Order: sequence, then structure tokens, then C-alpha cells
Amino acid sequence: MNSKYTKVLVPKKKRIALVAHDDTKPELFAWVHNHLDLLKNHELCGTGTTSTIIREKFNLDIKSFFSGPLGGDQQIGSAITNGEIDILIFFWDPMSAQPHDPDVKALLRIAVLYDVPTAMSPIGADYIFGSYLMNEEYYKYIPDTQLSLSQRVDELSD
Repeated sequence: MNSKYTKVLVPKKKRIALVAHDDTKPELFAWVHNHLDLLKNHELCGTGTTSTIIREKFNLDIKSFFSGPLGGDQQIGSAITNGEIDILIFFWDPMSAQPHDPDVKALLRIAVLYDVPTAMSPIGADYIFGSYLMNEEYYKYIPDTQLSLSQRVDELSD
């Protein structure tokens, strides 16, 4: 990797964000039900409605952000940039326009930029959870934000 990136250790105990649009919540809840034993071993967070239902329905400890349309997607994106989320499970509805589509696109962009494994369907989530990396430490490379900032300052100061 070149010097534009920083090597970051992803811990054995993953920090997982769980997000779902209204029409895909039943799919996510069924997936959570089938993976309860695995999810209990990790730190969970999610957008408002989704996380609240998961907490109540499955008795899981899960941190709540705002609802997606009220800024929750942006909060999760911020948590990703701060190194607080390792995996994003986001069952989004490809058949319906969402009032917060720009936020959804921004969240997915940040997840890719910060090398966060992202699943958008049950089988995608199964692939992530079936990976040997799921219960191991590993390194990933993220943008070196300090380098980027100093380069931009240098370029714009001239």
C-alpha cells in the first residue's frame, strides 16, 4: 500500500451496524434471528427503528442512532470514519425511492472508502459471517486523513 493509506487493526470482536429500510426490515429480523449466537459476541449498533426493534425482539444489546431519514445514516457514516464500525449490514430497498437517498449513497460511499465489509442482502451477510476473518483480527487500509488535509492546505495556500 502506498503512503496515502494508514494500516488499521480490526479487532476480533467486531463492531457491526445493522440498518434496514422499512420494506426490508422483516428480512433483516429473520437474518438476525438466524444469527443470534454469533451476533451476541460482537458490538452492535443501528439506526433508530431497526435497532429498537432488534433490542426489544431479540434482547440484544445494541446502540441506537437516529432513524435513517432523520440523520441516522449520516451518524453511522461518521462512526465509520471515526473507526467505530467494522461491518455494515444494510438491507436497503432497491425498488423504492427513499426520502434520504443521498444519505444512503453517502453511507455506502464511506463504507467502501474506509474498507468496511458491507452486505446488502441476507446471502451477502452470510458470506461476511462465514468468512474466517469474522472472528479474527486483521488489518485494513484506510485513507490517511492527515496527509490528505495537509496536501490540500499546501495546494490551496499557494
